[in-house]
This record gives sequence, structure tokens and C-alpha cells, in this order.
Amino acid sequence: MTQTSENVTWLTQSGYDKLKDELDHLTGPARSEITQKIEQAREEGDLKENAGYHAAREEQGKMELRIRQLTQLLERAQVGEAPADSGVVAPGMVVTVAFDGDLDDTMVFLLGSREVAGDDLDVYSPQSPLGQAINGKKVDEDATYELPNGKKATVKIVAAKPYSG
Repeated sequence: MTQTSENVTWLTQSGYDKLKDELDHLTGPARSEITQKIEQAREEGDLKENAGYHAAREEQGKMELRIRQLTQLLERAQVGEAPADSGVVAPGMVVTVAFDGDLDDTMVFLLGSREVAGDDLDVYSPQSPLGQAINGKKVDEDATYELPNGKKATVKIVAAKPYSG
């Protein structure tokens, strides 16, 4: 779970440990594997037409980018406790909202950072218009925010529970 301010990313201990484990894997075994792939492809001859070599180099570039992202994130991370299960929306909470109060038109998402949630849950940043509107609201309260097209949308907070990962 995270709450991002301009220079600090707040993480629970489990969130920090998960990202640290990923970084350790990428800088250790994964880096060795990609180096080996590049060497094997290089031995196949002409590098201009060597698809395996180019694919391995591209994979290496993506991996090094992820290593830099994780390093920067963890360097400025501040580890803390998960938010309390108080029914008040805060970063690190899984929030259910109903659009225009219609309980048949709901959305569930994590208010926090994509780094922690992975792909199994939609994520909205606390700095997004929706995130700013609902942050601090209690269950059953309404929040209004501006859509990208300039129109206003209203949501009702249906539930807010701490994210358990």
C-alpha cells in the first residue's frame, strides 16, 4: 500500500518487502540470465540480423529501466502501518464507489500506487481528481470531482477497507 506525495512514497512493510524482493531478483539472478542470453546470441554470428540478440538487448533495457524505477521508489520510501479499518477513505484502502448514488453502477479500486497492487486491481492515485475528492470521506458520504471533459461527476462511498495485498 502506498501514499505518494511529491518526494516520498509511503509503503507498508509488506509492500516494501515485495518491491525489495523484486529488485533483488532483477539485480541478481535475472541480470545474470539476460547477460547469458546476450552472450549466447552474440556467439551466433552477425549481430545486424540476429533477432535473438536484439530481443535479448531489448529485454535487458526494459529490465534496467525497472531496476532504476524500483531503486528510486525504495530510496524515497517511508515505511509505515496500513491504514486503520475506520471506514474513512485514505491511501492504501480498497474503495467501492457508486456513481451518482446508483448501487448498480459501482467501481472497486485501490487508492494508492500501481507498484503495490499489480494487475489484479484498478488503482487510482491519491493525486488524481477522483482520489483527491474521496480522500478523507467516510462511507455513505458523497464526493464530486471534475472529469477530463470538464463535467462534474458525483460518487457515493460504499465501502473503504485496508488493502491486504
